[in-house]
Amino acid sequence: MQAPVLLTKRLRLRPVVEADADALFAICAEPNLGPNAGWKPHETAEETKQLIREVFSSPNVWAIERLDTQILIGTVGLMEDEKRENPRIMTIGYSLSETAWGNGFMTEAVRGVLRYAFEELKLRAVSATCYPFNERSRRVLLKCGFEAEGVLQEAEVLYNGEVYDHECYLLKIEEYLG
Repeated sequence: MQAPVLLTKRLRLRPVVEADADALFAICAEPNLGPNAGWKPHETAEETKQLIREVFSSPNVWAIERLDTQILIGTVGLMEDEKRENPRIMTIGYSLSETAWGNGFMTEAVRGVLRYAFEELKLRAVSATCYPFNERSRRVLLKCGFEAEGVLQEAEVLYNGEVYDHECYLLKIEEYLG
């Protein structure tokens, strides 16, 4: 089952397809993107193709395309929240090309996915994590209404052996509906 196409004011969120491999490789190879998301910048197109097969082909993962240019600028997705034993809560993750940073695109994409999560999937809440140094990601979450839950210390060992904490956030349906 593929993710449905979601439209926002400036973006089209659509399923990731194999034909996206070159565009996604260019994004995943950017030097500052991967480390902010916990993975090393891709060195080969095969790494990106493997990511498409293993992660991006999931039912609730979208490619983010600008409506005005039809250029793929990132990805956003809902996945099982492995830290919770509640099937009505999913976690959101995202990545955005450095060339698109600072334009509000990720906030817009996350809001589109949240609308789908609460209105179509009928989730009770959506969780998210980011690294303490990832100020851009934190701002997206706060702009979208997420509330800080705390810090999960020593949460992840990265590809380079460094250990990072996770700042944990949650947006409940009640807060979303406001």
